[in-house]
Amino acid sequence: MKTDLTRRQALLLLAQAAGSSAVAFQAARAFGFAADPGEAQPVQLRPLGERKRSVIILGAGISGLVSAYELQRAGYDVTLFEASGRLGGRNLTVRHGDVIDEAGNRQTCRFDDQPHLYFNAGPARIPAVHTGIMHYCRALGVEMELFSNHNKNCFTQDDDAFGGKPMRIREVEADARGFMAELLAKTLPGAGLDQPFDAQDLERLRAFLKSYGDLDHNYRYRGSARAGYAAGGALEPGVIRDPLAFRELLRTTFTTGPLNWRDMPWPDHGAMNFAEGEDQAPAMLTPRGGMDQIVQGFARALHCDIRLGAHVQRVTLGEDGVDIDYRQDGELRSARGDYCLNCIPTHLMTGIANNFPVDYNWALGTAQPGKMFKIGLQASERFWEAEGIYAGISWTRQDITQIWYPQQGIFARKGIVLGAYAWDPAIIDRFAPLDHTQRLAKALAEGERVHPHGYTRYMENGVSICWHRMNHMMGCNSHWSAEGLERGYPILSQPAGRHYMMGDQLSLLSGWQEGAVRSAWRALEDIERREHAAAV
Repeated sequence: MKTDLTRRQALLLLAQAAGSSAVAFQAARAFGFAADPGEAQPVQLRPLGERKRSVIILGAGISGLVSAYELQRAGYDVTLFEASGRLGGRNLTVRHGDVIDEAGNRQTCRFDDQPHLYFNAGPARIPAVHTGIMHYCRALGVEMELFSNHNKNCFTQDDDAFGGKPMRIREVEADARGFMAELLAKTLPGAGLDQPFDAQDLERLRAFLKSYGDLDHNYRYRGSARAGYAAGGALEPGVIRDPLAFRELLRTTFTTGPLNWRDMPWPDHGAMNFAEGEDQAPAMLTPRGGMDQIVQGFARALHCDIRLGAHVQRVTLGEDGVDIDYRQDGELRSARGDYCLNCIPTHLMTGIANNFPVDYNWALGTAQPGKMFKIGLQASERFWEAEGIYAGISWTRQDITQIWYPQQGIFARKGIVLGAYAWDPAIIDRFAPLDHTQRLAKALAEGERVHPHGYTRYMENGVSICWHRMNHMMGCNSHWSAEGLERGYPILSQPAGRHYMMGDQLSLLSGWQEGAVRSAWRALEDIERREHAAAV
């Protein structure tokens, strides 16, 4: 028996039916078409020996810290300049008493002074495929724990579906995939497909769809235990829930849109597939005790000259080095290095005097600063645990977009909830002009739609982080225009004399610490190449 279906078409149908390239990838591996990705190797700098080389590093974000760590291990004389009063850049964990240095909206964190009551205001999770930053977590002895990026017991809430009622993610996912698998299964015996697909492959595909959608023997979807039982399941047989209405499943944007949320801001992407992207898929990890444990690990390992509160005024390229002028403690000072590694945000670097080549200065202006917004809320009780939620993310089409539940402090009395995480510029522009009190009020009112039984009354205090207004940053992940990516990015990826731009902004992983690590490695590898050539 043969049908008119190719393997390529089968994979495409699977991706379309599930709304997920991950399903197609799994099937492709079953057919023997795909392999697992490789792992990046850490940079290797040869010791300088008796040679003397000095390096100036501008900015103490992750790329600056990585560079200082590797260079000092190889014997370079390193001086690290940082405009703010702390290390880490956007790696910011907020605790009791910390100051939020936002222009026009300065805040002091009023969380209780307890070890588990902290808020990762910048990066909060690390994908297992980000092997560069994971290398340093291991090397620095940073203790890691699992981060739940997807929890089926969390909620999705959409005013356009289910009457605005929050629904468990497990119900929506199980029913959406069940109905789509049924529809695809019904297409297999019919005509209208144009290439042969042998009988053995057809039976395997049918078996896959039956298992994937939890279909009955007639390839019908009639509900699934994956959606949670309506009753029973422990001492008595579980009673399968009635499936949600298919038309309602198609109305909610939780189930629709492209897999990669960075390409299409909410509400047009499908949150159902969010945790199936390469950099969002389980297992995700996070440092125990806060993301800034990575920064503290670097701080313990570094013994170079670190100058905080140092504001760069000018960068001057020379034939055999780089000079900088900077202001610290009200005084104008200068420093010189054989090399300069610079992770100052490109949009801020355009305002600093320099003698860079014309095309280099042009390229600096082709990357635009991104916007990210977060709110952290201290809850007097961990009410979400009473609802069966332990870590994970709930979704809503309201401006707060997401609610995260902490993986730390389970069974403790209080906890820190991420009460809003927005990356759509239009949403952020609605939050940004509000003062801190107004932001919290908006987040609480919208959170009440996800948890309608007293969300607001549990929240004691909070902090808000608007990254494009944070001093010394004035932006978050970088966005490149098409021309900038084609012409500007390659220019800045190469040194201007002995000066190198770096940071996650000079990577295709903008917004991730891995991008900062990889850009630092690229610069360090070029210095290694130059030094090795000079020594031969």
